[in-house]
Amino acid sequence: MSVFGNYARYYDLLYQDKDYVGEAKFIVELLKLYAPCTQSILELGCGTGTHAILLAKENYQVYGVDLSSEMLDKASDRTLQLPQQLSSRLKFLQGDIRSIRLEQQFDCIISLFHVFSYQTTNEDLQAAFLTAKTHLKPGGVLIFDCWYGAAVLSDRPTVRIKRLEDEQVQITRIAEPIMHPNDNLVDVKYQVFIKDKGNGVVEELQETHRMRYLFKPEVELLLKQFEMELLESREWMTNKEPGFDTWGVYFVVRN
Repeated sequence: MSVFGNYARYYDLLYQDKDYVGEAKFIVELLKLYAPCTQSILELGCGTGTHAILLAKENYQVYGVDLSSEMLDKASDRTLQLPQQLSSRLKFLQGDIRSIRLEQQFDCIISLFHVFSYQTTNEDLQAAFLTAKTHLKPGGVLIFDCWYGAAVLSDRPTVRIKRLEDEQVQITRIAEPIMHPNDNLVDVKYQVFIKDKGNGVVEELQETHRMRYLFKPEVELLLKQFEMELLESREWMTNKEPGFDTWGVYFVVRN
């Protein structure tokens, strides 16, 4: 299910405008509210490790799991540049969030940037929730975000073009969505052009990311299956009540 092969090389550049610092602070505030005794965090879908490192700086022990070895290589490289006292609070491992078993439990599990929306079948979602259930201590919390169905259907995805650059490359990314309304899915077809500033050579990448949008009642039904309790669901980063314009919603779940 890896869709971040070649794409991983330019992931950090493509999302350089993402407010990782603000998001990490938002998670910390949620933890203070719903799980104030948290010391250990498992991050399912850690990517290149930015959230994990920021949370480790807040004195949490963070274990990051990701399916992409390319993403994890970047996370490990970053860890090597950190002071030993900080790097000792970080660990990264390759694995599928539907099947990985670590033989340990955590105070909190986080899964950010719509990782749960990449679980596109009912079986995928059930497996991901089972992984969370298995690795949460009794009374621990799961915090995840996803594409929210009410907004996806009301404010439908459109073709988007993103342009950015650094010292070495210029990147143009075209994202073309194709909706599958009877399956609650959107295929986002990415076409990425990377121009080397040094020699002018242009590389083209194409990847399709299949995303599932979720609704609160189906999340509640899945949680009931695993005897987990929904504590809160609100707009990511704003805490507003979700509505027809709320693409990103987070859920706080008690084990």
